[in-house]
Amino acid sequence: MKIFLIGTAYPYRGGLSSYNERLMQEYTRMGHETKIYTFTLQYPSFLFPGKTQLSADPAPKDIEIEQVINSINPLNWWSVGRRIGKEKPDIVICKFWLPFMGPAFGTIARFIKKNKHTKFITIIDNIIPHEKRVGDRLFAQYFVNACDGFITMSKAVLEELKEFTQSKNARFIPHPIYDNFGEIVPKQAARAWLKVGEKDKILLFFGFVRKYKGLDILLEAMKDERIKQQNIKLIVAGEYYGDKAEYDAQIVEGNLQDVVIQKPDFISNEEVKYYFSAADVVVQPYKTATQSGISQMAYHFEKPMIVTNVGGLPEIVPNGVCGYVTEVSAKAIADAIIAYYDGEKEASFSVAVRKEKAKYAWHVMAEAILALNN
Repeated sequence: MKIFLIGTAYPYRGGLSSYNERLMQEYTRMGHETKIYTFTLQYPSFLFPGKTQLSADPAPKDIEIEQVINSINPLNWWSVGRRIGKEKPDIVICKFWLPFMGPAFGTIARFIKKNKHTKFITIIDNIIPHEKRVGDRLFAQYFVNACDGFITMSKAVLEELKEFTQSKNARFIPHPIYDNFGEIVPKQAARAWLKVGEKDKILLFFGFVRKYKGLDILLEAMKDERIKQQNIKLIVAGEYYGDKAEYDAQIVEGNLQDVVIQKPDFISNEEVKYYFSAADVVVQPYKTATQSGISQMAYHFEKPMIVTNVGGLPEIVPNGVCGYVTEVSAKAIADAIIAYYDGEKEASFSVAVRKEKAKYAWHVMAEAILALNN
């Protein structure tokens, strides 16, 4: 089949690019003809909270990527839609994460489908965003109305989708494992690379720091006397999308300067393996969530997780098996951290994670999308 994707990809950085590229590599491996049409302009600079949208990593292998989409230019949407439509792909896939993209993607989809051949399938991260803006529902509805099939990666989003469409061509398929960040590094070697103690107890908070991800709650948990007595340390690895000074003040107020290790930059693909391999457990103290690519990175690196009971996180982390699911509070998170270390759970949880991750193979997602085309 001829399978195209429109959306984020190299030279843009981040989890969206990694996901889209990895999915299309899977279709290439399966023998399909693939191509990604990505952005010439993804976000206007005033809408992007990070330092740069562009990747410093090398281009991914085995997939063709072309920059053609301007997210704010309707004339561009019409021309891109007509161009892709003329190529008559069997399927065009679009990963939808933000209503802002609804007008561009929805218009491109409508022009593609004028060829009466192509099916337009979307993978929806969030239909209702974590950080709401004026026009969200209108833009999301416009996009949804252009789609022929829907994949969601959490049951919560599948339920939310019913507010926008009654389509029967919608399925929940869990987020596949991010297996494109290299192999597991021995813990001692990873810690040497990061310059952290070989015998330290280390938690990892990874990814962009946004308010809904609850780093403030985790920092509050780090003030727990039980955690201080065990000299447990926290690595915070990721670029701040917001005011870093708020968290710095919290660290100083809690006298946590010696136990919180910050790497406040975007972590390159090549460096990801060191952070996960060095940690004992990955902590996701989210206040709200749908699904999380961080969980799937943890699965790849066979790391237990402590996650909060929000969105699709409990669906991915069996409580007491692959980690702990807690309520959204500093006390509950601190209790789980102490239970993890006092109970010496790393070995047994890691074995369970190793078994559980087989569920999240990329071919499962790839085949589910093909099934929606029928």
